[in-house]
Amino acid sequence: MVTNHPGSPAVLVTGGASGLGAAVVDLLAKSGYRPCVIDRQPPADGVPWLDCDLADTRAAEAATHRLAEQTGGLSAVVTAAGMDVPGRLADTPAQVWERVVTVDLLATAAVIRAALPWLTSAGGSVVTIASTLGVKAVGDATAYCAAKFGVVGFTRALAAELAGTVGVTLLVPGGMRTAFFDEREARYRPAADAALNDPGNVAAAVLFALQQPAGCAVREMVICADRETSYP
Repeated sequence: MVTNHPGSPAVLVTGGASGLGAAVVDLLAKSGYRPCVIDRQPPADGVPWLDCDLADTRAAEAATHRLAEQTGGLSAVVTAAGMDVPGRLADTPAQVWERVVTVDLLATAAVIRAALPWLTSAGGSVVTIASTLGVKAVGDATAYCAAKFGVVGFTRALAAELAGTVGVTLLVPGGMRTAFFDEREARYRPAADAALNDPGNVAAAVLFALQQPAGCAVREMVICADRETSYP
């Protein structure tokens, strides 16, 4: 069970019910923040959340507004939600390809856009989660690479746009030990001996970005296992 801290900063975490998002929620709660979540599944007990399919970006905006109102404002947003369905472009149905891009990129922008009035008022922070495949492309990952390269460009532009008003950090993680790979075909899963990072390590980097003092911003971080093969 997560313990809430009335009056402490509220942080919206997309995808906060599992994987990296759950690790971020847990660490935020232990560090005196009040996490709230947008996801399709419930997060840890005691965490305010709304059930929302992020592929519906208008619904994502509405959910962000509702949580901001319920929590009395937002001090930060962490866009940890993400998905991937690897495969060759010619073999990937258009609706599947487009869903990956929508959830990973367009919903990231939609949630942040919706949260901006509260973030600006609070002098708050944004942490976007890209991927090492947002800076290095591989085959059979056109949707995921397109989305995560897009997150990189979007976040860099957003940092320039909001400089001095909202802190913006681009976080680029390598592969992590989560359920992210579980439903993939065997050929697209990491090998048993693959170097994967603990999501708790990446969550600690998120917390570090959020805890920067006024006037200081961590623009970009790459966080990965020391034997990560997808970076550099």
